[in-house]
Formats: sequence, structure tokens, C-alpha cells
Amino acid sequence: MNRRTWCAALALLSGLASQAAQAEVKVGVVLSLTGVGASLGIPEKNTVELLPPTLGGQAVRYIVLDDASDTVNATKHARRLIEEEKVDFILGPSLTPTSLALVEVAGPAGTPVVSLAGSGAIVLPPEGNKRWAFKLAPNEPVMASYIFEHMRTAGQRTLGYIAFSTAFGESFVKEMNKLVGENGVKVVADERYAPNDLSVTSQVLKVMAANPDAVFIAASGTAGALPLIELKKRGYKGQVYMQQGIANADFLRVAGKDAEGMLFPVSPVLVAEQLPASNPVRAVALNYTSRYEAKHGAGSRNLFGATVWDAYLLLDRAVPKALAKGQPGTAEFRTGLRDALEQSKDVVGAQGVFSLSDKDHNGTDRRAQALVKVDNGKWVLVTAAK
Repeated sequence: MNRRTWCAALALLSGLASQAAQAEVKVGVVLSLTGVGASLGIPEKNTVELLPPTLGGQAVRYIVLDDASDTVNATKHARRLIEEEKVDFILGPSLTPTSLALVEVAGPAGTPVVSLAGSGAIVLPPEGNKRWAFKLAPNEPVMASYIFEHMRTAGQRTLGYIAFSTAFGESFVKEMNKLVGENGVKVVADERYAPNDLSVTSQVLKVMAANPDAVFIAASGTAGALPLIELKKRGYKGQVYMQQGIANADFLRVAGKDAEGMLFPVSPVLVAEQLPASNPVRAVALNYTSRYEAKHGAGSRNLFGATVWDAYLLLDRAVPKALAKGQPGTAEFRTGLRDALEQSKDVVGAQGVFSLSDKDHNGTDRRAQALVKVDNGKWVLVTAAK
């Protein structure tokens, strides 16, 4: 090989290496920016806008679409992102029903999904299409453990449910029912309502007729305030428990004084400053909340945006490992990304410590929750895992 040919070959190799190093990672983001899930999707979009311009050292481009809290839109957007945009993975959707629908499109296409929704049904069991699905909110049993512990301490023995008539509500009630017996609790009422219902008077009256010591509301967003408001209006004096699907400023605004005294297990990011110094997520949570509130105002923090932040932390570690299998835009890279996520160990996020595997596509433990109450219109820590 003469000198000119040798130099040309070196230049070509150098150019290819540079191109590989600069390969762009394309991320599809499907969120509920309108509809019943908007109070979740908007802070998630706000957090996407805070993310660094690289992912695992690679340039990254986010393509954000609004599914309007609708399963049909979620599947339509998934097809567009996969078939037209050729994304490497999908972040979202915001809700359990839309996430379940989207996974049925992404799974056959071999595209990893990091859902921002709450139900364990999105990833359990991690087989078939769900082999490609991950989600970072803790599964229902972790949440339930905090509620049953508090019920035991308070001497509460009977429980009523008011839940969304969706996969989200059904999943929470199903998991609670698995644990009531061993915790000495009897379920005396079980009612459902749709997220877009304007009244829950009938459901609340039926629950109150059963006179439970406590009521658990399995609902998300501002729609979760409806049964809480009605219970207080009808004079219910027992303890109301909810879960982290309502943990945002919009819920507090809508529920107002009727939220006072309500208890719920939630991501510790909501009360980051109140966590003990020994809590492993405190520093990461404070880093996220300071960034978010610097742009969106004091008290604007929420766990929904924090879920996006934690997804970034996990993916930032996974991308370099996936690059060893293939370049962005290829099936090899997407498979490598899924496999790398499954190998994530002891990743400290703003919401918990994540250790995933091929059998666990959530990877959280009790450190991903804290028991919080509403006191004088503010989130106040009751107890947190050490």
C-alpha cells in the first residue's frame, strides 16, 4: 500500500470512528400533556427540557408527543416513533392504561420502553412484549406495606376502596387484597369510578354505609381529588389513604382543605429536605428538586418529573454498554440497551435505589417510598426507610 492510499485509509477510518462517536441517540417521549393525565405529563415534559444534551456520552434528541391520555393515541404515536422516526427507545407514557397499550406495539418491534406510570402490571411478568418494558415507580406491595403498617399502629381493622375503573385502579386493589388477610384487615366496601366522571356521590355513600375505619383511594391526577372531596363533604371521619399518583401541586389546589390529614406512600423526592442525612436518595433528590424549582418555582417539584430524571440516570449508564453491541438506530443497540438496563445495580436516583434484573424490571425496594401526610396544605414526612 503506497503512502497516498495509506493516508486515505487512515482518514476514512478516522472519519468512521468520529461518526460512531457522534452517533445520535433518538428518544421517543409519549406523555399525557392534555386530558386526565395532564397534571402528570406536564411536569414530565418540563423535566425532559432539563436533561443534559448527551446520553451516555452520545448526542441525544428527544421527540415529544402528546397522547392526550388516550390509549389509541399512545399506540399511534408508538408506531410513528418506531416506524418513521426509528427511535432507540421510548420514555413514557404517563398513565398505566396508555403504557399497557404502547408496550403491545413496542414489544414486537424490539424497542425498549421506560414507562413513567405506576402499576406493576406494566412489567409483570417480564416476558413476551413486557420483556421490553421497564418502569420506575415502585410496585404496589411496597406502597401497601406503608399503609398497613400505619393501620396497625392506629388500630384500624376495616377498609373501604374507591378506585379508578381502569387497569391502574384494578391493579392497586388487587395487590391490596393479597395483603389484607395477613395484616388483619377486612375489606367492607369496594367501589369504582371513571377518571372523567363528574360525580362519585353514589360510590361514597355506599362506602360510608359500610362504616370502614379507613378508606383507600386508588386514583391519579386531579381526578383523584373527587372522592376525597365527597368523603369530607359527607362527613367521613375515618382515615383516608391514597397513593403517589396524586402527588402534585394541582391535586393540592383542587382538593384544598379537604386534603388535610390525608396519608399516602410516595417517592421521597417530594420531601427531600425532610429526609434524614443517612437516607441514600436525599442528595440526588435535592439536586433534582433544586434544578426543577429554579425554573418552575418553589414547591413545583413532583415525583412525575423525578421519574424522568431517574430514567435518564439509568439510561446514561446503559447507553455505553449498549454501544458495545451496536450503533444507535440498530436492533443490536436496542437489544443491548434492554440488556444493559437489566444489569443496572445500586443506581441511586431521586426516588429510590434501583437494582434491576431480567426477572425484575422495576428494581426498587422500601427506599423508594416514604409515608407523607398533607398538613396545612404542605407535604410533611411521617416516616421513611433507613
